[in-house]
Amino acid sequence: MTFIPTIVKAGAAYFAIVFAAGFVLGTLRTLFLAPRLGELFAVVLELPVMLAVSWVACGWVLVRFTVPSDTGPRLGMGGVAFGLLMLAELALSVGVFGRSVSEYADALATPHGLIGLGGQVIFGLLPWVRARG
Repeated sequence: MTFIPTIVKAGAAYFAIVFAAGFVLGTLRTLFLAPRLGELFAVVLELPVMLAVSWVACGWVLVRFTVPSDTGPRLGMGGVAFGLLMLAELALSVGVFGRSVSEYADALATPHGLIGLGGQVIFGLLPWVRARG
């Protein structure tokens, strides 16, 4: 269990890197792509870029924090990162965009919301996936 602080730090770093990139790309998607192409197509275009950023960031964090390649530590790192991501998105939705928690949840149930959520689940699983390869 001595690896738990490492897992938490690694998950937080992974989240921070990907969230920063997602904030920039999400802003561009919202301001430029979605009004022209629609929300669904804009998310479909953004997702592969975000997953590529996540793959690279994940690899760097795994090495930087020397995360063990066992299933538990890798899923722990991804779980911390995923949890922080969901909390940050909820905080932005409620605090910045003035939505209620139920409106945030309803948005996740839309086609573009489900695609985005799927990408976020993959983001959370990438540390474990990278241990397999």
